[in-house]
Amino acid sequence: MGKILVVGSTNTDMVVRSKRFPAPGETILGGEFFMFPGGKGANQAVAAARLGGEVSFITRVGDDVFGSQALEGFEEEGIDTTHITIDKDRPSGVALITVDGAGENQIVVASGANAQIGQQDIEEAISVFTQSDIILVQLEIPLTTVARIISLAQIHNKKVILNPAPAQALGTEILAGLYCITPNQTEAQLLTGIPVISEESARQAAEVLLDKGVQHVVITMGDQGSVYVSPDDFLYVAAPTVDVIDTTAAGDVYNGALSVGLARSKSWKEAIAFATQAAAIAVTKMGAQASAPYLVAVESL
Repeated sequence: MGKILVVGSTNTDMVVRSKRFPAPGETILGGEFFMFPGGKGANQAVAAARLGGEVSFITRVGDDVFGSQALEGFEEEGIDTTHITIDKDRPSGVALITVDGAGENQIVVASGANAQIGQQDIEEAISVFTQSDIILVQLEIPLTTVARIISLAQIHNKKVILNPAPAQALGTEILAGLYCITPNQTEAQLLTGIPVISEESARQAAEVLLDKGVQHVVITMGDQGSVYVSPDDFLYVAAPTVDVIDTTAAGDVYNGALSVGLARSKSWKEAIAFATQAAAIAVTKMGAQASAPYLVAVESL
């Protein structure tokens, strides 16, 4: 089975549930408070590991209690932590999350040490980089670092999957080097200018990204399922109906699972179905990494 390298952020998520989101300037009384390990990179690494992937993780944490708890958690999940750096100068990242009665969320992130994940971190881990079959990256780390990862992947003939979240504009120099990009509807519209509201509009947006050099595009549309487009193929994969509790890490679980599927040489249809099932389980539970399912749960679904 192929090896997966995740490069990305590590946060501690502080979550409050409330019936609704407050309006600007408004204070409301919420319900329960939870504290979970999170961060898009960490969520994806944990999801991939729980689903049977052989995972290495490049990230930075602060020299604080949040950082030490994160490292302990990664080791318990069986993730290779050799290239995780403890930053003596900056705190670990944190995310403040509100979840409403419908399970939707609003998130504000203080990046801390994540903002210092740089090219040196990648260069120092070049051995694991060159041994990996899938390299999974997100946008909670500096864009210059993402660009360097893609450049090195082209040199070493490696497959980079970019989850373009949080949403931001990306130049052709990044897009043209990608094996796969996995935007949600909001991210796809930002990248292409096309509102993604249906299977057909998702296909149109995906074709714009293909024209910019991406080899494979997977657009996720929540309970509307996923669309896959390549120069030679088109697929639509429906999402199962579930009782949604918290969507916080659904995309991260999806990306971790997709990486595992592709690392196992599954077809795109099989890998996307696997990712869809994993994400469907994740939204039925609270928390980010806490909601990532294990392989047995996905197989039983």
